[in-house]
Amino acid sequence: TILHLGDVFDRRKYINFNTLNECKSFFFNPLQEANITMHTILGNHDTTFTTTNEVNSAKLLLSEYDNIVTYESEPVELKFDLTKIIMCPWIVKDTYESSLQAIKQSRADILMGHFDIKGFEMMRGILSDHGLDHKEFNQFEAVFSGHYHHPSKYGNIRYLGTQYEMNWSDYDQKRGFSIFDTEDRSMTHVENTLRMFHKIKYDDTDMTIEDIAHLDTSNLTNTHIKVI
Repeated sequence: TILHLGDVFDRRKYINFNTLNECKSFFFNPLQEANITMHTILGNHDTTFTTTNEVNSAKLLLSEYDNIVTYESEPVELKFDLTKIIMCPWIVKDTYESSLQAIKQSRADILMGHFDIKGFEMMRGILSDHGLDHKEFNQFEAVFSGHYHHPSKYGNIRYLGTQYEMNWSDYDQKRGFSIFDTEDRSMTHVENTLRMFHKIKYDDTDMTIEDIAHLDTSNLTNTHIKVI
């Protein structure tokens, strides 16, 4: 079972048809063929507007898959083995009060969402100066969130980060996915060793053009490269 914490798609207003076809070929279709259920919440990049989640990419693009369950607005409680998990979609103006009230009243063990929490790293070294107060979530054993690309942890809150590099701000950072054990509630990180962005440092005071020509570049195929 996959629990996806939002931003299934990256662009808020449209999608390239070839990108959609690739997503289906490499991800959505194999999930369906393997009979794997995916529970997903909306992220801010899945929704068109900032005040409502009514228009969203999951509703428009994934409705053909009966193994994908999307939670669009209000938090929903799920139970796996003895573990209760409340999943909270991206909070917008229309759902702000009801979402926080549902979280406050929840007796779930684990909270999973797509949160904007003040004080966490949006990107490496850049802290968010706005958003929710982390104290809103003190009651939970653990809180796992999507949204910020950079993985980080403070107290019971953990941003899992993206599963792969998406832009240069993700360069040289650990990426991957996590396996959550619903019996002992442990989290195991599985690192993605594939890198999309590379840097080659070249100094002609101690390297010749022949040295450069003989560098092993086998791992650079189909990647983005900066030569410094």
